[in-house]
Amino acid sequence: MTQQHYRITLLPGDGIGPEIMTVAVEVLKVVGEQLNLHFEFQQALIGGAAIDATGEPLPDETMEMCLKSDAVLLAAIGGYKWDTLPRHLRPETGLLGLRAGLGLFANLRPAKILPQLIDASSLKREVVEGVDIMVVRELTGGIYFGQPRGIFTTETGDRRGVNTMAYTETEIDRIGRVAFETAQKRSGKLCSVDKANVLEVSQLWRDRITQLAPEYPDVELSHMYVDNAAMQLLRWPKQFDTIVTGNLFGDILSDAAAMLTGSIGMLPSASLGAANPGVFEPVHGSAPDIAGQDKANPLAQVLSAAMMLRYGLNQPTAADRIEQAVLQVLDRGDRTGDIMSPGMNLLGCHAMGNALIEVLEQLATSVI
Repeated sequence: MTQQHYRITLLPGDGIGPEIMTVAVEVLKVVGEQLNLHFEFQQALIGGAAIDATGEPLPDETMEMCLKSDAVLLAAIGGYKWDTLPRHLRPETGLLGLRAGLGLFANLRPAKILPQLIDASSLKREVVEGVDIMVVRELTGGIYFGQPRGIFTTETGDRRGVNTMAYTETEIDRIGRVAFETAQKRSGKLCSVDKANVLEVSQLWRDRITQLAPEYPDVELSHMYVDNAAMQLLRWPKQFDTIVTGNLFGDILSDAAAMLTGSIGMLPSASLGAANPGVFEPVHGSAPDIAGQDKANPLAQVLSAAMMLRYGLNQPTAADRIEQAVLQVLDRGDRTGDIMSPGMNLLGCHAMGNALIEVLEQLATSVI
């Protein structure tokens, strides 16, 4: 079998980022050796670490390195240290710039209940058992990028904050197609979320998504207002399979869906574009309060690496093996503090990585 080579840019970022990234890289190395995949890892700065080193949240060198990669694996950015900086120098500005620079318009956010962690959810077992949702969020348009924006002083001396929610037909169509194709690979149900009863931009959104539907006759399309969708996610989340929505609504709903699982520390994400490499990252933050204490849960980062293999590098076998290892580690009762329950084995970040590698080696032996 010919060895396949991939160049991966690593963006450890801030807080617990370097710790969880180390675990993910070690897991990728083991899987790569098992399946004849060679990963060339290169590391770059982003977020607060980049601000401290260069004065900018997204240095040009980082952007160039990412563009020349096959995929980008990101950990976490931000922290209290940089919260008072001007907006253009905030760590989050670097992340938005990365998404825009790579043209990453589609964010895939899975929220799947793992049987081993069902009791970690704050909702009743009968409500969340079997939940498997994919939120497809538009990532480079909407109110986060619309112009005009800013804080202005009026003629009367009042300060006025302005943000603009705007979408073109082209932007809606391309995220719509990603959502329909994602639904085709799942259960064939797609719910488009908007606020078409109030917002003209949502009226256009609903019109375009509806017009795409005949191209996907095997997908059942429904529509829901965002306020109702937020309520329904808590009332009966199993009614959803694939959800597509704009940038602001997707940001909120995907986090709400994430908490159905009981811990945001378990969830990965993928940000994809038309041509450039995708960015794969956990949905949790940088957790500066536990940084450097070996308390972080690396599983979302590891599962993000699996999403990178599946969606970015077209290596589903390697992705499956990592996901199987995560499930088996949980079956053994290994837990980090955020998902700990009575009778389980409390592990630190490094020890959880060792547990994953141990299971991966067992899986490789069983396959042989």
